[in-house]
Amino acid sequence: MSEPKVIRWGILATGGIAQTFSKDLLVDPKTRGVTSIKHTIVAAASSSGLARATQFLKDVGAPSDAKAYGSYEEFVKDPNIDVVYVSTPHSHHYQNTMLVLEAGKNVIVEKAFTVNAAQARKLTEKAKEKVSLVPCANTISLNFMYPLVTQNVFLMEATWTRFFPVSYYVRDIITSGKIGTVQLVTADNGLCLDPEKTMPDGKHRMVNPDLAGGALLDSGIYALTWLFQTVYTTLPRAERKAPTVTSALKIYEPTGAADELASILLVFPRAGNKDVHAIATTSLRYSSDPLGDMSAGPACRVHGDQGEIQVFPPLYRPTRTRLILRDGTVEDKEWPQPGPGKGSGWFNGFLDGIQPEGEGQGMFWEADEAAYALIEGRKESPLLSWEETVLIMDVMDEVRKHGGLRYPEKIETTDFPVAL
Repeated sequence: MSEPKVIRWGILATGGIAQTFSKDLLVDPKTRGVTSIKHTIVAAASSSGLARATQFLKDVGAPSDAKAYGSYEEFVKDPNIDVVYVSTPHSHHYQNTMLVLEAGKNVIVEKAFTVNAAQARKLTEKAKEKVSLVPCANTISLNFMYPLVTQNVFLMEATWTRFFPVSYYVRDIITSGKIGTVQLVTADNGLCLDPEKTMPDGKHRMVNPDLAGGALLDSGIYALTWLFQTVYTTLPRAERKAPTVTSALKIYEPTGAADELASILLVFPRAGNKDVHAIATTSLRYSSDPLGDMSAGPACRVHGDQGEIQVFPPLYRPTRTRLILRDGTVEDKEWPQPGPGKGSGWFNGFLDGIQPEGEGQGMFWEADEAAYALIEGRKESPLLSWEETVLIMDVMDEVRKHGGLRYPEKIETTDFPVAL
């Protein structure tokens, strides 16, 4: 049996989501049945300085020889990095990712990919333009002297939900024809925050215009993800067409330039009068699951003419589905996240949402997808192509246009570099 290929990660930014990703990244892939790849962290950078990056590496359990940087500019020059994970607020994604791409590095970028579609297009153009030196498929390892091949760099939006086994299952149900022809999809991702109380100064990333705050880009992306991956991604590329967009936004009054509620109706055109309607909703204030026990019902429903598939909340990390067919079939499935297991003393989660002992958050699945892409020489993921990422940004642009929401020019611009 051959040794697993080791992918060497660099972590750009050291906030809460970076810590969650990094801890998941370092879990032994065998705990999820993956034996051909393995991940390690070789570098991390913090805009707060070298001390913060050093502490971050200790906190996540990175190898002792991992390099800390107090500057993103120095970090991207590190020759030992195979792929970078960008985890800054989405207001900064364009500038940070362009810096990484200019350095010829492969990169995955936290959702939302950018602030607008123009920025997303610029990044994909840069990824096509840049040539990266990457290891040959059979020679990735920690200790390497190997021939190099050139290719355009890999770039992917890190919408982690796309790569869960539950997402594969739902897409397979649809493409198998079990629920017939899809007619309607609804998806809701409400966060149940109390922003005036918990974010009173308006500086938090969820409501701060300078950080592209609001429900749409932060949580609405998950509702849109379920619409797209069930209606759009499940079609052959030649049959995919952009939807029409109707929407409404409610602006968060205390800051005046962030949204707190978004309702979106998409109509995906299909040949033969088989258009699919899809509705996405998101809010800062209400919850898709008020009691936290799924008693409110499914957060996503994919209705076909022969049945439906239901996905229970939270939509960003679902662990339960129900298939209901007109022939009387009802199939409930549980989708717990793997990890080191009970008795391991290992915990992960995001902020206060800590998972049960030994259970991963689920961010390792997107890391696995990036690893396979590097090994196979792919520039993008078929589960979330550049074209689809840009199209989703187009939709969010249209929603913001309908609602009159525009962020400060310094974070909407496609100029590079711009100091933020």
